[in-house]
Amino acid sequence: MSEADVTKRDWRASISALAHPRVITMVFLGFAAGIPLLLIFSSLSLWLREAGVERAAVTFFSWAALGYSFKFVWAPLVDRLPLPLLTRLLGRRRAWMLLAQLGIIAAIVWMALTDPSGGGSQLTLMAAGAVLLGFSSATQDIVIDAYRIESADRDMQALMSSTYIAGYRVGMLVSGAGALFLASEFGSVKDNYDYNAWMMTYLIMAMVMLVGVVTTLVIPEPEVSGPAGSSESRSSDTGDTSDYAGFVGVFIAAVASFVAAFVWLGTFLSAVTSGFVLEAVRLIGAGCVAAFVVSLILRTGLVNRAMVVETYVEPVREFFRRYGSQIALLLLALVGLYRISDIVLGVISNVFYQDLDFTKEQIATVVKTFGLAMTILGGFLGGILSVRYGVIRILFAGAVLTVLTNLLFVVLAMVGNDELLLYLVISADNLTAGLASAAFVAFLSSLTNVRFTAVQYAIFTSLMTLLPKVIGGYSGTVVDSFGYISFFLFAAALGLPVLLLVSAVGKRVDLKMPE
Repeated sequence: MSEADVTKRDWRASISALAHPRVITMVFLGFAAGIPLLLIFSSLSLWLREAGVERAAVTFFSWAALGYSFKFVWAPLVDRLPLPLLTRLLGRRRAWMLLAQLGIIAAIVWMALTDPSGGGSQLTLMAAGAVLLGFSSATQDIVIDAYRIESADRDMQALMSSTYIAGYRVGMLVSGAGALFLASEFGSVKDNYDYNAWMMTYLIMAMVMLVGVVTTLVIPEPEVSGPAGSSESRSSDTGDTSDYAGFVGVFIAAVASFVAAFVWLGTFLSAVTSGFVLEAVRLIGAGCVAAFVVSLILRTGLVNRAMVVETYVEPVREFFRRYGSQIALLLLALVGLYRISDIVLGVISNVFYQDLDFTKEQIATVVKTFGLAMTILGGFLGGILSVRYGVIRILFAGAVLTVLTNLLFVVLAMVGNDELLLYLVISADNLTAGLASAAFVAFLSSLTNVRFTAVQYAIFTSLMTLLPKVIGGYSGTVVDSFGYISFFLFAAALGLPVLLLVSAVGKRVDLKMPE
């Protein structure tokens, strides 16, 4: 057979693989995963602003999505713990997937039945619903990632990831542009707020999540329900019921001590400091208290220490052992800071468009729909260029372009309501975001050991969003104090240290997928 015939056959095989049931499945699971995110961020921020909620309070709501940043904490729990009845009926992965999706639907309905214009207790209820939505959707992400890895051979993973991302983007379009169109059609506008319009919009979004539920019920359970499918990685599964109960107990104790310490530190320190310093101290202090409580429990012997160490400690230990302490810390710094400029700006971007008097229809059309196309185009471009020129070079290019595109927002803030300029800014910003994200995903994949894929990847993606989201929660306060122009300059400046980190990593690390 000639080389041309082999190439032709490979192309036909690749195209026909797109019709594989497991590949198609990922479109629908990706769609379900893409729905919740913008119902916490952009769509919710516009709802709150129309309801008369202060800008600073609106951006604080972005912290509801911190569940994505801490999902590594309960990812091993989701990986190992069987659910009563559901696991026996559906299997481990589908059981957790269904539970997470039902949690997402309940949270969206909760938010729909809450009117934020009532202030006070109503805002508290809305925040609680948003936190539940963030926790449930992060849990769904954990399970879908595991399902994708386990349900097909390695040579199918690229196609499954591609269709998952496509479905995810469509889901974001529905909950972003779709939600804004619905709220407008139902009669809620900037100067004429209508709670019923937003209630109906969110109830429809809850119904849309049934796509994910139906998919979960009809797809087969993977033959191997484990992170890597190896007996080595599943050694702790021999634990009995008391081991699982102890595992859950440690998790609950850690969460309870973290929350208690976070609340107490806020009360104690509020008289001394405020703002970002207060929240940073509370976050770090509460984390230390939770770690101390867990260490005490482990010393009592009430839980299977080997299970906890293998689950939480060994993936981190392996990463530091592989790279050495200095290089590992350098890599983690890059992971934690690479998207900081982009995420911090994104928290307040929709409020910014609204403050410039762009209508929800314009935001939905330009920012959501057109912006989605630019992001997908940027993703393809980033993937192709990463293969051609290497991941590090495209990471650096993405970091430079992120700083430059953030400066375009300064121009938009100075000019004001100009739809043509908005198209230009969104084109540059989303194209850059897609390009940088494609290279960054390749970078994260190269850092992950296949023996610890689930936990290590969860740690990396959690770290990636933690600091940016914490800082982003104060974006409204910064804008109120200094204005949009100063804020966008600040967001651009946050990206400058990233250039140094990328250069340092490029000189010291040989990026190869670990065995």
